[in-house]
Amino acid sequence: MTEGNFVDYVKIYVASGKGGRGSMHLHREKFIEKGGPDGGDGGRGGHVYIVGNEGLWTLYHLKFQRHIKAGHGGDGGSSRSTGADGEDRIIEVPLGTVVKDKETGEVLFEITENNEKRILAKGGKGGLGNWHFRSSTNQTPRYAQPGIPGVELDVVLELKVLADVGLVGFPNAGKSTLLSVLTSAKPKIADYPFTTLKPNLGIVAYRDFKSFVIADIPGIIEGAAEGKGLGHYFLRHIERNSTLLFMISADSKDIKEEYDILLDELRRYNSEMLDKDRLLVITKSDMLDDELKAELKAELDVSLDIPFMFISAMANQGLTELKDRLWQMLNS
Repeated sequence: MTEGNFVDYVKIYVASGKGGRGSMHLHREKFIEKGGPDGGDGGRGGHVYIVGNEGLWTLYHLKFQRHIKAGHGGDGGSSRSTGADGEDRIIEVPLGTVVKDKETGEVLFEITENNEKRILAKGGKGGLGNWHFRSSTNQTPRYAQPGIPGVELDVVLELKVLADVGLVGFPNAGKSTLLSVLTSAKPKIADYPFTTLKPNLGIVAYRDFKSFVIADIPGIIEGAAEGKGLGHYFLRHIERNSTLLFMISADSKDIKEEYDILLDELRRYNSEMLDKDRLLVITKSDMLDDELKAELKAELDVSLDIPFMFISAMANQGLTELKDRLWQMLNS
């Protein structure tokens, strides 16, 4: 999937169908001049549904479909015949989609399971025909109920990708390189900041045909929680990850300081992220000789409060141990 085809935020207008009118028909046929009321009920207006589809990874199919309307119910007829129900509309979304009211920002519901089906806009009920209003004192009612109007709603669909491990780091920390080495994903890789503009997902093949999913988001910079850089658009994609993999380059001036900045950005965006399991990897460690690595390890053992590892995606160093550690964290 190309970056241009990844869409994780859309605004749409939905409208359910109005109910059909009840009929005011009076039965008439040869030799029966006053057969009484026999008007049927109006049909139900069409619903608008949201359905989860595990085969979708993006909201791109809704990018140019901003108005979705269900069909109106048919009017009732003679002989107590009920009008046809309006045509329902189904909106398929990837798992992890959050549906919000555009005006209030209220979360209406979330879709997290395949084939999960929720009504977004309920169709109007059809009106009752005059047959329902007959009585001993009013044997020929010449009135019926109109159909109930449908529901109109402006909603926002936000996708939060479902992955086991989320990569967290500054631009050019080597996140995309690691994703390309551990998985079959082909993210764009280049030697400049913000090469990654959209989230990327990859499946890591583990031992005995087991696997887990890694999500790579655009690099975070200081102030991302307030809207700086690109990371704030995509921080929601790691809200669902059970494990966060912090990545800091070995040529960083101060690894502890960078880690603290990243952790603070997550805290300011959503403090619940700090409850997730965390692991720090020092990337591009092939640039370090054994002596420098030992000195850095001794320093980090004192200053850091989380486990850390040295890896190099380009030199294929420490990757097997990293997969073992992540699998252990995911299944602990």
